[in-house]
Amino acid sequence: MDQGDAIFAGTMAEMTWREVEDAARQDAVALWAFGVIEQHGPHLPAGTDVYLPSARLRRVRELLAARNVPSVIVPPYYWGVNFVSAAFPASFQVRPAIMIELMADIFASLVRDGFRRTFCITGHGDALHNRTILDAIRRGRAETGADISFLAEDSLLNRLGVGLSEPHVTPFAAQPSKAAFPDIHAGQWETSIMLSICPSLVHRDKLPSIPAVEFSPADLAEWRTAPEIARRKTPQGHVGDPAQATPQAGAAEIEASAAAMAEAILRRRG
Repeated sequence: MDQGDAIFAGTMAEMTWREVEDAARQDAVALWAFGVIEQHGPHLPAGTDVYLPSARLRRVRELLAARNVPSVIVPPYYWGVNFVSAAFPASFQVRPAIMIELMADIFASLVRDGFRRTFCITGHGDALHNRTILDAIRRGRAETGADISFLAEDSLLNRLGVGLSEPHVTPFAAQPSKAAFPDIHAGQWETSIMLSICPSLVHRDKLPSIPAVEFSPADLAEWRTAPEIARRKTPQGHVGDPAQATPQAGAAEIEASAAAMAEAILRRRG
């Protein structure tokens, strides 16, 4: 089993209740990843958007510990909102209202247990999914009084139309893309990270025969308009060039993004 295969690895699910209680007493921050189960091309598992943010948070926890800041990782949320990929098999759909209700209950549970700060990150780029996270965070803040925020790349927040100074967001700088065209779904960067953290789950034998999907901004906008259009424009389910992926690039991306996230948490925590 690869280190990244077990989504409970390093989370509260592996801790005893006394360990969780002690962490809360030490004013540990809670880290929570939000992914989905959805198709990821002919070469990556449907759980890719869960494995990736989970790996990021494990590294964030290590970086925070090196700065004497305790943290706990909440087991990842994976029954998220799929819109763009909904026409493919293995892309489960959950109504936003249901997701918000569940998140509100978990926020309340964390506050009951003594966690005053929760940082939520996303492993899934779907706009409706991320707006749902934001709506739930707003509700969680209002109902609990806790400092709950969306820890997200500034580029994603800009795409969602969210101000970087809003109280419910903690922005960090996105890593610059080296791709000459959008590489946003099951392409080079996601495949690289999976090769780094879960190599046994990547169908490497398929990579040489997968063609690059080189979208223009207009193509990308059209791709996002409807599930049926997305499947027609990307029949294999990917956007980008997975054949160019390397585990070294994936490891570097995890390190860089985790460092940026840890710094953003430290700035907010003060």
